[in-house]
Amino acid sequence: MQRTYDNLLNDHISRYEQMIFLAGPRQVGKTTTAKSVAEHTQYKYLNWDIRDHRKIILGKHEDIVTTLPISHLKTKQPIIIFDEIHKYPEWKNFLKGFFDYYKDQLKIIVTGSAKLNIYKKGSDSLMGRYFLYREHPISVAECLSTKIRSSEIIMPQKISTELWENLWQFGGFPAPFLKQQKTFYNRWQNLKHEQLFREDIQDINKISEISQCEILAELLREQAGQLISYSSLANKVRVADTTIRKWVSTLESLYYCFLIRPWKNNIARSLIKEPKSYLWDWSRIKDYGAKVENFVAVHLHKAVNYWTDAGLGEYKLYYLRDKHKREVDFLVTKNATPWILIEVKASKNEHLSKSLPHFQQQIHAEHVFQVAFDMEYIDRDCFAIRQPAIVPAKTFLSQLV
Repeated sequence: MQRTYDNLLNDHISRYEQMIFLAGPRQVGKTTTAKSVAEHTQYKYLNWDIRDHRKIILGKHEDIVTTLPISHLKTKQPIIIFDEIHKYPEWKNFLKGFFDYYKDQLKIIVTGSAKLNIYKKGSDSLMGRYFLYREHPISVAECLSTKIRSSEIIMPQKISTELWENLWQFGGFPAPFLKQQKTFYNRWQNLKHEQLFREDIQDINKISEISQCEILAELLREQAGQLISYSSLANKVRVADTTIRKWVSTLESLYYCFLIRPWKNNIARSLIKEPKSYLWDWSRIKDYGAKVENFVAVHLHKAVNYWTDAGLGEYKLYYLRDKHKREVDFLVTKNATPWILIEVKASKNEHLSKSLPHFQQQIHAEHVFQVAFDMEYIDRDCFAIRQPAIVPAKTFLSQLV
């Protein structure tokens, strides 16, 4: 299927000279997206994990660009794709030199299944030489439209029951979502698990206690949406608190989970505490209520990353909680200013949370929603409502990205 990121990267190629850094989880579609962007011109694909490709990368620069018509008159510049090159200890120095020499002759796309800023071994800065794009799983809005967004919010569209159920059951990673087979999904999940704990973690941190790290990952899955207690996790896994912090950071870097921290500005008796953790793949969560919250969290996380990467502003995702245990699940900020307050409920029969107007009075967010997961789609712009309101998840999520 065509992805939103295909159009976003094509727009970059037509407008900017900077390299594209395309980051995201394994199996989210980065390589497919990169090749889709490059298919309308001549391109070369080099993967650091392939031995023959590695030899080419480690050779002379002119050997890398052989077969590419960099000296020919052409309507579109050729593209070179470097996949997983961040595993090369000198990758930053390599890309800096390669980009500086060839930036006027070709376009460069760099993809990686770990955050491209976690590797510190390169000594030269790449600042100003690349733009970062973070590819996320398929979302409700992406099922409906893949057009480039000139503004954050679009008008609502109705998602079919089949697409909604497929997203809920199989998650937003392209292979299981498109296959729609439980047996395939189970085998895909097992393989993804093996790759994470037998390959990826070893590439970043030489963690010897893999079985204990797997236990931590399982605990994070069971506690999705809850505050992280590092000391409690340390007791359960039987390692030091500092080790748990290191392992959680590693799992976050490899896109197993993502953390949301508390917003404390302008909050009376704000509770400055630990972050909440969510999985990138909501389909793996068993508890219904936790899965509902995680489903919405992934959509909001994708939205703030996309809006930021597309240059619409700086967007971040937080939660709110005070010492009286009043809490709101999510706060989206725009350019460091509270913008959207979101409380998530599984049922439309839940009363409007009292925490929403309470925090709204303090931070003055422009939009305040209680998102009801089981509420039927309503063909109305949620963001045209100017008071706290209960809205359908199917409507609200279709207006994001």
